[in-house]
Amino acid sequence: MEFNKIIAVTGKPGLFQVISQSKNAVIAESLVEKKRVAINAAQNVSLLENIAIYTYEEDVPLLTIFTSMFEKTAGKEAISHKESSKNLTNFFSEVLPGYDEERVYASNIKKVIQWFNILVKAGMEFPKVEEVATEETEK
Repeated sequence: MEFNKIIAVTGKPGLFQVISQSKNAVIAESLVEKKRVAINAAQNVSLLENIAIYTYEEDVPLLTIFTSMFEKTAGKEAISHKESSKNLTNFFSEVLPGYDEERVYASNIKKVIQWFNILVKAGMEFPKVEEVATEETEK
């Protein structure tokens, strides 16, 4: 599974892996249900690789945050995204100290933790993903 092929689709729960592209749509497979769906151009799609979280210094890429969460949880799932907002923000501030509390809402934190848990269940190992990403940028 490649991190640069993982997408989130507005209005559809969970995450998807891009399988192929056609002229009018992207064919993706749900990481949760393992069902394939066609996502047309009218739907809003976000590539996880392009998402970053605000901090007071600079924006931190989602992959960096996921790697930090992976290390904190020793490769297991994080707390449930259904925990209280206080528990979610406490966990997130341990993973990403200095995140911008005025621009990063509890709903954003909930979504990041939910995505992380989906990816861990699907078998993604973030340190290996980050190594590959680093090697590609050095070329």
